Amino acid sequence: MLKEFKDFIMTGNVIDLAIAVILAGAIGLVVKGFVGDIMMPIVGHFAGGVDFADLKVVLDEAVMVDGAVATPENAIMYGNWINAIINLIIVGFVLFMIVKAYNKTKKPVVEEVAADPGPSEIDLLKEIRDSLKK
Repeated sequence: MLKEFKDFIMTGNVIDLAIAVILAGAIGLVVKGFVGDIMMPIVGHFAGGVDFADLKVVLDEAVMVDGAVATPENAIMYGNWINAIINLIIVGFVLFMIVKAYNKTKKPVVEEVAADPGPSEIDLLKEIRDSLKK
């Protein structure tokens, strides 16, 4: 059983998957940094200096007792949701551009037109039958 597990783990598919997961995590951090630190300030600038993360609807104000927060604020943080949507659009566009560039590098697949196979066996037999009738 241990040998079977070792054989399973050492197959190319499992190792490729592990590498893909690790790279996806690293690329996720890069994308998150790009969107959060570079693109969102630009979007905020063109939106009139709005930081979407600060947008919220306060349901219950925070209650302060002796300078300390007794009950925290209860709010719907819809700005974070807007940030997530903008993030999705930016990442989707970047991935679209990457796939488009990749597809341009691939050689076009030229499909060979198959030669006409000619008449089928049944058609030939029908021709022979008709010629014998004459």
